[in-house]
Amino acid sequence: MIPPENLTDSEVINIILKGESQLYETIIRRYNPYLYKIGRSYNLSHEDTQDMMQDTFVDAYKGLAGFEGRSSFKTWIIRIMMNNCYKKKEKASFKNEIMQDVNDQSKPIYAGKNDDTSHVVANRELAKIIEDALVKIRFDYRMVFSLREINGLSVAETASLLNISESNVKVRLNRAKSMLRTEIEKSYSLSDLFDFNLIYCDAIVKNVMQKIYEL
Repeated sequence: MIPPENLTDSEVINIILKGESQLYETIIRRYNPYLYKIGRSYNLSHEDTQDMMQDTFVDAYKGLAGFEGRSSFKTWIIRIMMNNCYKKKEKASFKNEIMQDVNDQSKPIYAGKNDDTSHVVANRELAKIIEDALVKIRFDYRMVFSLREINGLSVAETASLLNISESNVKVRLNRAKSMLRTEIEKSYSLSDLFDFNLIYCDAIVKNVMQKIYEL
């Protein structure tokens, strides 16, 4: 039997829909880090972010049968998280940004420096500086930076999640990079920003699975 962690999202979902609800734990552990980074990018506290994560995983479980695979599961569940965060923060959408020509190759800013997304940041003080810098820039730029650079989504996926054009994604990403240039041009892994500790991961898994079993 193939270990659950080696199964694709679609394979895991199909098994869950056949009645093996306990396998949803695989989904929770797989996407805990991504949802945590989204919540923190909305300037939610650690505690509020965990609440949003739990709500998102439960919402996704309830709607699992309706997932049609037209986008990746990663994009689908991030969209649910963003909607929940939006309701929490009651932020207005940023639209109709003035366009300008941008030369963007759509590559993560640190491609080639450190591509191991499981790598633990050695310099936590530097990571804290970056986190502080990110929360100070405008929300629309911060979310593009979070989705593209921290969560590794494509330009198209980011545009779809934010309901903006791909050109707007490139504009905002370049502006965000410019704002953060002095803080982020150092050798470390962006994936470890807002790092979600395994201790917290276990707690989220326990709480979500308990809610699912009560449905």
